[in-house]
Amino acid sequence: MKHGSGYIAYDIVMVTLSLSLFVLGVILFLVCKKKAVVSEEKLIVKHCACVYSLMDIDAATDGFNHGRIVGKGRLGTVYAGVLDNSGELVAVKRIHPVLVLSNAGLGFSSVLKWLSSAQHPNVVPIIGFSEAPGERIIVMEFGRMASLEFYLHQNVNGASLLDWNKRIRIAAGAARGLEYLHEVATPNIVHGCVKSSNILIDVNFCPRICDYGLNFLAPWEKRGLVGYVDDDYWNESGGGASKESDVYGLGVVMLELLSGRGCEEGLVAKWALPLIKEMSFSELLDPRLVIPSDMKQLVRLAKVASACVGNSRKYRPSIGQVTTILNNLEMEVGI
Repeated sequence: MKHGSGYIAYDIVMVTLSLSLFVLGVILFLVCKKKAVVSEEKLIVKHCACVYSLMDIDAATDGFNHGRIVGKGRLGTVYAGVLDNSGELVAVKRIHPVLVLSNAGLGFSSVLKWLSSAQHPNVVPIIGFSEAPGERIIVMEFGRMASLEFYLHQNVNGASLLDWNKRIRIAAGAARGLEYLHEVATPNIVHGCVKSSNILIDVNFCPRICDYGLNFLAPWEKRGLVGYVDDDYWNESGGGASKESDVYGLGVVMLELLSGRGCEEGLVAKWALPLIKEMSFSELLDPRLVIPSDMKQLVRLAKVASACVGNSRKYRPSIGQVTTILNNLEMEVGI
């Protein structure tokens, strides 16, 4: 009898173990299924660029009407467009034909689909693109924004609209946008050409970075880039666009905000660095600005700009370090 009882006990243990494994399997299946659904939902809501036909773009811009041109740059011409299907006002960047021909096989559509996933309050979203023989077109949110370059250097009254607090806000917001591209976007995005004309200001004076990740279209085109990248950029072995060269460009933008002077192909940095070192801030500051009541703010912004521009890539601060300081400055001025 004892021997029979042992077999019964063994059978009970095996049945219990089998049931436990079955229940565990069901639980794991349900958990994995739930995770799969969540992942699928995330993929569904993730933004991806729309593909427009050349006819769509032609209609949106009235046949690339010259009256719709809102800007010209080293990569192309920007038109104000209206999408037929939605009536949405958009910025249409038509890449220069010579760049299209020289970069015909570089996977334009794949890059644009990747870049369009970038979504941040301080980044101008890419809505879509169009690709045709001899044509590469990028469609972006418009939002009736003007560039920082326009406010500082082109509009007679623009500089007066940018008081000290607004300039701090612009520097901090641009840094947050760049930090998102460098450290949050997956894969990370190197801007390639951080400059005042690529920082747009909306009606609330919130800065938004545009033209990010497009450097592959003109990696060695110097026009519009000299002065906004470090010397290492032009070194073909190990140079080129990098997170460090982006931080350099942001440093130059901060010098423009401080001084009111243009980049002048790097002359602003050569002029400003000695003044910062000598603490000659009254000479450095834009004469159209009222000197801030707390001079510590001016000193800190100038020193951050100096660290971005005055150090080699190895010793240059990361965008995360720069953003932390600028966020603190923004909080101090009470924006």
